[in-house]
Amino acid sequence: MTLTETIKQLPASAGIYQYFDKDGHLLYIGKAKNLSSRVKSYFNFTPSLKANSNLSARITKMISQTASLNYIVVNSEHDALILENSLIKQLNPKYNILLRDDKTYPYIYVDNSQEYPRFEITRKIVKSSDIKYYGPYSVGARDILDSIYDICKLVQKKGSLKSKKLCLYYQIDKCLGPCELDISKERYKKELDLAVELIQNKKTLINKLKDKMMFYAEQERYEEAGELRDRVERINKSEIKSEIDFATNENYDIFVLQNTQNRAVVVRIFMRNGKIISSSHDYIHLNEGYDESELYQRVLMEFYKNEKPPIIAPILVTSQFEGLDVVQEHLSTVFEKKAQIKVPLKGNKKHLIDLAILNANELLKKEKNQDNTKILLEIKELFNLERIPSRVEIFDNSHMSGVATVGAMAVYEHGKFDKKSYRIYHLEAKDEYSQMRETLSRRVESFSKNSPPDLWVLDGGATLLKLAVEILESNGIFLDVIAISKEKVDAKAHRAKGKANDILYTKDDVFRLKNSDKRLQWAQNLRDEAHRCAINFHKKTKLKLDKESKLLTLKGISQAKIIKLLKHFGTFEALKELSIEEISSILNLKDAEIIKKIYI
Repeated sequence: MTLTETIKQLPASAGIYQYFDKDGHLLYIGKAKNLSSRVKSYFNFTPSLKANSNLSARITKMISQTASLNYIVVNSEHDALILENSLIKQLNPKYNILLRDDKTYPYIYVDNSQEYPRFEITRKIVKSSDIKYYGPYSVGARDILDSIYDICKLVQKKGSLKSKKLCLYYQIDKCLGPCELDISKERYKKELDLAVELIQNKKTLINKLKDKMMFYAEQERYEEAGELRDRVERINKSEIKSEIDFATNENYDIFVLQNTQNRAVVVRIFMRNGKIISSSHDYIHLNEGYDESELYQRVLMEFYKNEKPPIIAPILVTSQFEGLDVVQEHLSTVFEKKAQIKVPLKGNKKHLIDLAILNANELLKKEKNQDNTKILLEIKELFNLERIPSRVEIFDNSHMSGVATVGAMAVYEHGKFDKKSYRIYHLEAKDEYSQMRETLSRRVESFSKNSPPDLWVLDGGATLLKLAVEILESNGIFLDVIAISKEKVDAKAHRAKGKANDILYTKDDVFRLKNSDKRLQWAQNLRDEAHRCAINFHKKTKLKLDKESKLLTLKGISQAKIIKLLKHFGTFEALKELSIEEISSILNLKDAEIIKKIYI
């Protein structure tokens, strides 16, 4: 069926639509209340099928590349929104805007139903009868909580009250000691009220911390003074300073978008009880232009996800955007009450928007790490990549004679390695090809929870690159892939630092760059980090296996037999579950009985 025929037979139902290019690569995913009218709005049908003249340059370019169309019918526009968001995160189409901000922001809370309440941190609603929340905090929540317990004489640990004995915190004058002493509720409440005041008024909290820091410095307790200095800096980082004065105790969540040609920034500001308590921002690289409506949808869907937040506040945005009503409907479902998305035009709420815009524009002026931006643009151009490789995942495997086989994924983003995002895999496959297949397949399986990057880099040659492309395409995902293989010198891999002329492979080309080329060095740096990660994980795994091996060796099972067992059954955990008959299919009956006896 031709594209024209597919468009003309679309149903007048809610659903999502997907545009593909001539090679079957996914270009775009959209949602519609009425699939037929929505998709037809992209096209002129006479004298031939082409992009509608009133489309943006970005969408016009996309339509010019569209060769086929798929669609899925759902029950409502709300269902279409949820499906669209899920598929975009999983498949990362070329012309959609993908956010990778998967953070959840912590709150400080106090359970006033307790006899002697104490403050703790949570990222979701706590089930109790009388909870008070403060937040969310982009950074500094733990520092604020630690400061509260340094300054206020509250119960420090949950278990203290159960023990009914005074502990060290009472001895160092950091707790009133209600676990053993007769402390009145009124006396304890004074400490609670002070804590609440410090949480709600960061200026007062910081002044008290600075006083304590000076005391430590005068006592020549410089390490403790330094810790407080660092804590103050982290607490200060969490908010945008403002002189805006709200006469009432109003709460707002403010989201502002600004952009240049190549990137956008989202600024979030959280106002509680008439005061700005925290703020955060994220940069978004724009590969194929900017669409404020789509980005606002992604930002709000990603921030609130599908969990009711502990504090629900009206949402302020800069302008009306397409899809606002359906996003508001979705958030009302999540919040279990009517969500409010407002565009303020005057007054203090408009001043909040203007403050966020001012900060967003300042952030865009700060071209973070210009040298890194330059090399990424050069990498994109050299390898003819679809996107600037802002986020890269790098893969390598490691083993020793087929034992302790592991896979590692390093992550490079914004010019540095993001070690919190690294992943490690215990592998069952025996050969290098199958090991890489297992590693990459497991990563693809997790795309629905952790979106694809802009680029994969593999430690290997053309064969492994072809494998990666096949795995991605079989799952309907188009993602650029580069492989880097070690130069062979006298039939041996040559890894001399700074001198190795490693070979780079893409789907269509082979590149042999000079070892002084910054682009080669960039790829080598990424490959070496993944290799280091894989080796370290392998060593830890091997150490654990060696302890198990030693146990068997002491009972007379030779190392050669242990390796034979592991090559066949994979892990010691699997070995422990086997019957004598299964073990004796590899070793003799006597050895099988010994092994089974060890693991009973």
